[in-house]
Order: sequence, then structure tokens, then C-alpha cells
Amino acid sequence: MSGTDIAGTDFEQQLGDLAAIPLFDGLPRWAVLSAVRGSAIVDVAAGATLLKPGESNSSMYILLSGELAAYLDATNADDSPIPILAGECVGELSALDGKPTSARVTARSDAKLLELPGNVFRNQLLTLPGVAGNLLLSLADRMRKANMASLQTQREQLELQHLRKELQLARQLQVDMVPTLNAPLFPQRQDIDACGFMMPAGNVGGSLFDCFFVDRQQLFFCIGDVSGHGMAAALVMSRIVSVMRNLAPDNVMDPSSLLSAVNAHLCEGNDANVFVALFCGYLNVSNGRLRYSNAGHTPPLLAWSGGSKRIPIPKGALLGAVRNMSYLNCDMTLAEHDLLLCYTDGLLSATNRNGEEFGEQRMLDLLTTGWQAPLPTLVAAIYTQVQTFAGRQPDDDCTLLALRRAAYTGMPAALDRRA
Repeated sequence: MSGTDIAGTDFEQQLGDLAAIPLFDGLPRWAVLSAVRGSAIVDVAAGATLLKPGESNSSMYILLSGELAAYLDATNADDSPIPILAGECVGELSALDGKPTSARVTARSDAKLLELPGNVFRNQLLTLPGVAGNLLLSLADRMRKANMASLQTQREQLELQHLRKELQLARQLQVDMVPTLNAPLFPQRQDIDACGFMMPAGNVGGSLFDCFFVDRQQLFFCIGDVSGHGMAAALVMSRIVSVMRNLAPDNVMDPSSLLSAVNAHLCEGNDANVFVALFCGYLNVSNGRLRYSNAGHTPPLLAWSGGSKRIPIPKGALLGAVRNMSYLNCDMTLAEHDLLLCYTDGLLSATNRNGEEFGEQRMLDLLTTGWQAPLPTLVAAIYTQVQTFAGRQPDDDCTLLALRRAAYTGMPAALDRRA
């Protein structure tokens, strides 16, 4: 902030139109010019702070040009500052009573101000007839603006609270759409063990899984990941889950046809260019026959007593990307106690502080040593290992779906080792 003493200079040029300043309303020009002698014109650059809350101030300022903003929050964090326009004044209360200022005043643009020292303000300007009344009117107008700003801030805070409640509700609704998390999905059956886990990166996410019987022996399951995050991805996620549940019973043992139908549905009205990576399959729990298809999703892993590996998957375009897309089926057989782990790529892409990704090999190592653990323990431990590796919650949605033919309750201690 720079200043120039205006004593001895052309007041008419320096002060501009005095009639535009409410404090001088009704006063003779010569009286005002005489009263403000000994004051200074100061320049304040855009973004600079003129007054800070809690600090002493001995001057009153009248804004001649530019714009200031008064913030009730000392950090300038509130979104409803009180605008100070040309002709208005700031700092008058602290200049009068000598108490610290209560608001932060900053320049929204380059500004020019008339700085009146406290003694000039009190002993010369306030003695002019009408100035005290004009000051009261200015203070009343300031108070009205402060009340409006406070009400606006309160309104925005209430809206924010309401939005947070809606996000919490959306999160709960999203959780309710998928099968029970981190618990056996079919505790009444002895021929299959299944468990899912889902942790969105934000309040809501775009990853999904589902698992249900289409008849007494055929188990349908899927796992997917919607591009992007937040509410848009969550809405597409809910749409995909609904469509899959409607179409899965009509495409038993033909997951490729199911993916083609879902792709056609998603391509309609996909102006936002949202795409879905999805893996799905039908498992005959009586003989272990598995037929599956894939639309650009991360390959599931197979674990058994001899180790673990990635299963072969057919190539397929993301859902919603290409119209009239055809997909391929693959077949394999799960032996008793074989474990199939499906997961989204947010687990593999989680990085530590050195920029190293968790990667598929660490996932395979975890399965090789812990594949016999109860599935709720296994899926929770995998996520914990990824979180420990990254040192924080992963930046992407993390979803797992584990399937094992015939339930197993053992838990080897090797599961607890660090990746």
C-alpha cells in the first residue's frame, strides 16, 4: 500500500466527485476540502489486505475507486463477503473507539482510498454538521449488508448440510443395491461360498458387483467399474445393476449375449460418454462348470492348492463404447475348494509414496498363501494390505468378489503377512 500526502495539492483532482460519497452528502465542497487537509491518498493493489481482524487501526478509509471486500471469516474462507464499493468507508469504528478491527478487508481490484487519520476524522470531519447523521446511515447500510451476507452464509451452510445428508443417503442406497458386504452371501448352501467387498473412493462410487442364483444350480455373478467417480458414476452403476438383474435369467449360460444386450442398453442415451468395464459369468455349482465373458475388465484370479494365476479372458470392448458389439464366451471348470477372485483395477493401481503400484503379483502372492481363509477374512485382508501398501485409502473405487466351490472355514496364519 502506497500513499501520497494531499496537503497542498489540487483536492478537486485527487478526491474526484465528492457528491458521490454518502458521508459528505449535503456538505459544502469547501468545508469538506478544508476538513480533510492533512489526510493522504493511498493505493492498494488487487489482492492486498487493508485491514486484519484483531489488529489495531487508527485511520478511517473512504474508497474513491476500485472495490474492496470485507470478510467476517478471518481466513477469507466464506463465500459471501460484504462488498465495499466506491464512496463507502471502512475502519471508522476502530478509528473512533480504538478497539481492534473485527473483519478482514482486502482489495478485489486495484483501489484508491482517502486515508483519514483518527484525529482528523474525530476533530475535523465529525464536527461538520450532518456528517454524524450520514455516518449513522452508512453504518446502518453496512449492518444490513452484513446481515444479508450472514443469512446467505447460513443458507449455504444449510444447503451443504442437506447435500451431505443426501450423499450419505445415496451411499447407503448404493450399498443396499449390492449383496451383503463382507459376509457370506449364501450361508444356507454348502456347495458354494461367496463374499463381496466394496469401498468407494468418495461418498459414492461407480464400481459394482452382484451375485445371485438364476435357478437351483446356476449362479450368476458379475463385477464392474464405471468410468469416472461421484454421482454420475453411481447413477450409471445403479442402472447397470438393474439391467443385469432383469436380463441375467433370460441368458443362462450365455454371458456374451447378456453383455451385448447390456451394451445396447447403455449405448442408448450415452451422451455423457460414460463407459463400463464388466466381467460376468454363470457357474454351475453342482459340477463346477463356469462360462464367462468380458467387456474390458481386469482378469479374475484363480487360486487352488497348487498356487494362483490369472484366468484367460476374451477381449471385449467397454460397455457403452461401440454399438452392436459382440462378445465371446470362455469355459473352465472349478474344482472343489478352488477360489475365483474378481476385483476392480483400483486395487492394482494403488500406489505407494514412491509411485510404485500394488500390482497383480502382490495380489497373486496374497492368494497363494491365504486362499483357504474364510472369504470375509480374505477380502477384508486384501483391501487392508492394499491400504497399508499405499499408506492411505486408494484413490479409486475398490471392489472384490470371491467365489469358492464348497465352503471352507480354515484360516492359515500366512494370510497376515505384509505384501
